[in-house]
Amino acid sequence: MNKEQLDKVASGKGFIAALDQSGGSTPKALKLYGVEESAYKNEAEMFDLVHAMRARIVGSPAFTGERVLGAILFEMTMDRQFDGQDAAAYLWDKKQVVPFLKVDKGLADEADGVQLMKPMPGLDSLLARAVAKGVFGTKMRSVVNAANAKGIDAVVAQQFEVGKQILAAGLMPIIEPEVNIKATDKKEAEALLKAAILKQLDALGADQTVMLKLSIPTVDGFYSELVQHPKVVRVVALSGGYSRDESNAMLAKNPGVIASFSRALTEGLSAQQSDAEFDAALDKAVESIYRASIT
Repeated sequence: MNKEQLDKVASGKGFIAALDQSGGSTPKALKLYGVEESAYKNEAEMFDLVHAMRARIVGSPAFTGERVLGAILFEMTMDRQFDGQDAAAYLWDKKQVVPFLKVDKGLADEADGVQLMKPMPGLDSLLARAVAKGVFGTKMRSVVNAANAKGIDAVVAQQFEVGKQILAAGLMPIIEPEVNIKATDKKEAEALLKAAILKQLDALGADQTVMLKLSIPTVDGFYSELVQHPKVVRVVALSGGYSRDESNAMLAKNPGVIASFSRALTEGLSAQQSDAEFDAALDKAVESIYRASIT
């Protein structure tokens, strides 16, 4: 693991950009960017268009390691290039932004109030490819929809089990058990989730550390024990459907937690904007998320 990258992620000022929309969420992301479904005939054209959007974001002068600590890539993005250079290498070499890779294969059907991750039979080979490409860490998402202790324990156990596989490959896992912001018992679910995570953290080996990606909690500062835990490199927050202004305001009330926003980052960006307009809009977004992350 690259020590310079680890230091940046652990103690740098800024946030992590989530640029990992997958097949299911891409049409929505493109529509918000001003690209209608009529603009592409098939999946290949759709992925070309979303790659162009990502390339425009990372290529912008507003997107540098001064405020953006890391960026999470979709697998197909890792295999593509930005400005003629492999995506992960471009992020680090040109922008000083630490590259991460989304490795999950989507969500299983709901059971016990949660959605576990689908099986990942090809994970070891994907991790080996990521290491070869210069990727620093990974991200994988499951979802908690209700305060169900059995389900939450299962989600956290699965996340840490796969996390150990990722650590063994030499990568830093971002453990992401997202609590649905629409859950009626979100606060209770977060209490169960924190307890389950603390239990798993305490069981990690001497040289094992992880990152956590969590929904912004209902109770301000609720995850401070996780932020301060010796086994946690960084706690990052997802926007989960809140607007950028809402996400930033809530995040700022959680010291030590930094953003890892997707839709809240790209909000207000459009394919129709000139480069100057686009760069100005992105700069405003980056600055506001950066400010909320260093509070």
